[in-house]
Amino acid sequence: MIQSMTAFARAQSQGKWGSAVCELRSINHRYLELIVRLPDTLHEFESAIRERIRQHIKRGKIECYLRYQPGDASGPAITINTHLAAELCKANEAIAQLLKTPAPIDTMAILQWPGILKMDELDLEAIEDEVLLLLDKGLEDLVAARAREGDELKQLFLQRLEGMKAEIGKVRQRMPEILKEQRERLIKRFSDVKLELDTGRLEQEMVLFSQKTDVMEELDRIDAHISEVRRVLKQGGMVGRRLDFLMQELNREANTLGAKSVSLDTTRASVELKVLIEQIREQVQNVE
Repeated sequence: MIQSMTAFARAQSQGKWGSAVCELRSINHRYLELIVRLPDTLHEFESAIRERIRQHIKRGKIECYLRYQPGDASGPAITINTHLAAELCKANEAIAQLLKTPAPIDTMAILQWPGILKMDELDLEAIEDEVLLLLDKGLEDLVAARAREGDELKQLFLQRLEGMKAEIGKVRQRMPEILKEQRERLIKRFSDVKLELDTGRLEQEMVLFSQKTDVMEELDRIDAHISEVRRVLKQGGMVGRRLDFLMQELNREANTLGAKSVSLDTTRASVELKVLIEQIREQVQNVE
């Protein structure tokens, strides 16, 4: 099975520990590139999250976004340093006696004073297992989405390969006729200029023509590359780079076929082959 590198997955979970949403986006990339964005309170989980992603995905640019809202059981409890607050109030009253028009005390100003509010730390151990389970669920959905798109790409590749087989089949079938037409063309040239037909010279010209226009080797190599592409698709796994290389080789042979062409039919076949190859190569960039 082959996998596409383009996919999206979203998973969410909720419990006494709080609630979290995990979003995973995957796009094509030459290697594995991870972007992990976490709330400040959960930065300790980044290494574990990166390791989990590496276990499931080997290639592509992966963006992982995690949003977390503490619950009643695990949320940070806010406590007030009443002793410090009382001292601040006494200080405020002392200052007010020195002023002719003292302003009323602002409660929020006291709360903003350093050390007035104390926030208990999150129980990260209790949250970590839940967050990693949520990540596993998101990764499972992401891999499944990549596999579904990979299967669609595989069907597209196989259809284009069938089209390529049909084109080279046409060329193979036409080659004897092309040689025959060239022979008749040479005979007509001799006749037009009223030269005596030299059978030996005619055969020599036909041999030279056959050598210059012989594309059977290119057709055989195209056949071999098509068979290799099918084998790679059947094998599955991380095949994107190998498929990209095979597309380059197929394109090289299609160009040579066009360069040797002396017939409109073979020229058209070369163009059609390059179109089919390019359609595959564009999508191969998305294969893991």
